[in-house]
Amino acid sequence: MSRIGKMPIKIPSGVKVEKRDGTIKVQGPKGSLSRKLIEGVELAIEQDAIVVRTAHGRAKNNEAFGLYRSLIANMVKGVSEGFEKILEINGVGYRVAVNGNKLAFSLGYSHPVDFQLPEGMTASVEKQTQLTLKAVNNEELGSVAAKIRSLRPPEPYKGKGIKYSTERIIRKAGKTGK
Repeated sequence: MSRIGKMPIKIPSGVKVEKRDGTIKVQGPKGSLSRKLIEGVELAIEQDAIVVRTAHGRAKNNEAFGLYRSLIANMVKGVSEGFEKILEINGVGYRVAVNGNKLAFSLGYSHPVDFQLPEGMTASVEKQTQLTLKAVNNEELGSVAAKIRSLRPPEPYKGKGIKYSTERIIRKAGKTGK
């Protein structure tokens, strides 16, 4: 059994959790999320904690046990605090601007690149080269950040491109001339 899966999930004040028909729904000040539970993963909702359990005798349930505990913990954290990812844009003339729910990138191509943000996600720009994405759903936030990064991934010679703020680009030496 997973050590992470055994830990109870604390429910902060202002967050409501309810389980109905194999689905867990979490509501909080930032929004609401729901997830369908697989067969064999059981929840016990107490006053201030959620305990994830597994049906005994099935190896497949043990595999998903820790995963579902982490997913539910992320749901609780998302509706109470929210998640954010910071992307940095490096390169001469590379920049981003926010127009409502659209991001307009200038990434060295012959045309500007527009990116539509999904509903429930917000973006803010500091210094035209630092993009902060905020959302309630951690999975969706990571997926959108990866799509934005793929518009111009960082290259190893000059480090130009879009990277996560925590990412470290290993630089290569260029060709040496004689």
